[in-house]
Amino acid sequence: MPATEITQQQELHTLYSSHFGWLQGWLRHKLGNAFEASDLAQDTFISILTASTAPQIREARPFLATIARRLVAHRYRRQVLEEAYLAALACLPPEVAPAPEERLLALEALQEIDAALDGLPPPVRQAFLLAQLDGLSYAEIAARLGVSSSSVKQYLTRANRHVFFALPA
Repeated sequence: MPATEITQQQELHTLYSSHFGWLQGWLRHKLGNAFEASDLAQDTFISILTASTAPQIREARPFLATIARRLVAHRYRRQVLEEAYLAALACLPPEVAPAPEERLLALEALQEIDAALDGLPPPVRQAFLLAQLDGLSYAEIAARLGVSSSSVKQYLTRANRHVFFALPA
């Protein structure tokens, strides 16, 4: 094992042992749930491990809090998305409701699209959703967003390209 890899593992171990308890407590205070806090604290360190960013950390606690906040936001968005999907399914008559396997696949696809859209600026994301979900025209989207139709065209081109390359083949 190369010396740099050993050093990175030692730095991550030191980071984990020095700050895991603090991060877990911080998350517990924010979320009000010890189990979720523990999961998200672990996920924070897994994120650092997979990104190999431990050696570049200067201020550990603000860095960890930033990653944890992002993970909390992602978890919350996934939860809202799942609840909205299940609420929409509950409105369907039982004979047309999808099977549990199809529900799971659709939910996973929605989460992938949500993750792909996450990297877009809010007006671009909103234009994409208005076009795809509400079927609005460029002019209608432009009126809603308070921008020109040519801006909407640019937004949708950017969003479509971004989603196309972000989703797995």
